[in-house]
Amino acid sequence: MTVAGAFLGGASGRLLPAAAPLRFFGAAVVYHVLGWLVLAFAPGDALDFRGGLGWPLAALHLFTLGVLGMTALGAAAQLLPVATRQAPVGARALAWIWGLYTPGVALLALGMGFALPPLLALGGTAVAVALATWAALVALHLRGARGMPGVCAHAWSALVSLFVLLASALLLAAAWLGWNVPGRQFTLPLHLLFAPFGFMGLLALGLSYVLVPMFALSQPPRERVQLASCALIAAGLLLAAAAALGLAPPLARAPAWALGLAGVLLHLLEMRRALATGMRKELGRSFVLVKCAWGALLATLVLGGLLWTQLQVPRAEAAFGFALLAWLLTFVLAILQRILPFLAALHAAAGRKRGPTASMLTHDKALNAHFRCHLAAFAGLALAIAFDANWLARAAAIVGLAGAAAFAFFHLHLLRKLRAAGV
Repeated sequence: MTVAGAFLGGASGRLLPAAAPLRFFGAAVVYHVLGWLVLAFAPGDALDFRGGLGWPLAALHLFTLGVLGMTALGAAAQLLPVATRQAPVGARALAWIWGLYTPGVALLALGMGFALPPLLALGGTAVAVALATWAALVALHLRGARGMPGVCAHAWSALVSLFVLLASALLLAAAWLGWNVPGRQFTLPLHLLFAPFGFMGLLALGLSYVLVPMFALSQPPRERVQLASCALIAAGLLLAAAAALGLAPPLARAPAWALGLAGVLLHLLEMRRALATGMRKELGRSFVLVKCAWGALLATLVLGGLLWTQLQVPRAEAAFGFALLAWLLTFVLAILQRILPFLAALHAAAGRKRGPTASMLTHDKALNAHFRCHLAAFAGLALAIAFDANWLARAAAIVGLAGAAAFAFFHLHLLRKLRAAGV
């Protein structure tokens, strides 16, 4: 049976109320607009950013916590029950998490932008409590898992990474408040390691084993390959963390990078196999974005390897940050534009002989505008980094803002259609 068949076969008993995931996805859409808005018009040039507080850091966290985090929380809450063959997490608990997490991200970004550590600490605490609560709910859910061990292994690894991420983030916030925090030289490397690659990365790779075959109508990926990929990436993260903490020699960075690269290559080969064997060959613009995201992932690993070897490569740090954001943001938006109509159509069809299809809930012109603007924005940012042109970075951000507005229009169109269907 395909993953799509498994999802549809048990959808009626595993769907959250429509408002539960949609509020997370809606907040992600809003923060997507705000991230580009800050990058385009806020004081401070992103290419000149060398650490500390400021609007470039705020924009980064609007994208990571606001877009990536929101989407991860909503998608995992709905998709993990499919993977583990269990009833979904309670909608009331998810509403409480959303109510704490959403303003927390806003306060955190404002504290970073205006360089107000107390406001940053308040927002960061709210975000940390919300994420820890969500992690506890997911862990309880995973304990009773009855399927897809590869997906579950990625989820467990992502949860462990999340707690390292939260600990490092709280220590960084305490340092900004002026507290005497021990081991400050270790907190930022751990944060940069476990935030994108540990929590966000492993969760994205794990959920890909559900989402890609589901939309391609292919057989589930091989479990042994999923587990091997997860083990390699987790081993690479642990070895890299040991090197960052001084528990392993600096030379350990090379095998850590090689382990992570091997795990990612295994994952991408399995994704290629799923697309090649799927019954649906024409997957549209969204999967063009997915493939671009996979290319950005490989570029991220190559640039990360150059940084870890401490070679003096011009603008390597800016290029690494750009590739990292391009990977995660492009992948999340590509998947989000498929998940939203798919889930909305399932809810609209509940209790009806015929409900609106996913294509009927999609605004194709808006998604086409987003597709063009998104790719143009990241192409512009790449050129801005190559030529060290801050004006070009701002122009690219304005194009990204136009794409984000088009994506928001697509989301509003879907909500109107859903309301008209009585959901």
